Amino acid sequence: MIKPLEIRYIKKTNTVALSFEDGISADLTTEYLRCFSPSAEVKGHGPGQEVLQKGKENVYIDAIEPVGNYAIKIIFDDGHSTGLFSWEYLYDLSINYKPYWHDYLEKLAESGYVRKKP
Repeated sequence: MIKPLEIRYIKKTNTVALSFEDGISADLTTEYLRCFSPSAEVKGHGPGQEVLQKGKENVYIDAIEPVGNYAIKIIFDDGHSTGLFSWEYLYDLSINYKPYWHDYLEKLAESGYVRKKP
């Protein structure tokens, strides 16, 4: 398991800066983290039950809390706080940012939703 060396919320850019033991680093937007939350509200309770998140362009983070030595809990300012971001999941979100974000934007477009500029 690759652990993060640093997890830092940068409110000015509304991103979470991550750096991992293997040298991988990423700046993930709060919108991305909110839309890819590992919670049942977003992922559903099984394959095919995912819920497309809309209107999260201006979501911020109120707090990031450590959970043991394996995850963090992110408390978003829209009230969402379920779902634990494990080190493995954060790493996956970091290395797959471009394809995941591209797929998300395509799904939004297919649904007819137009993102508002943050």
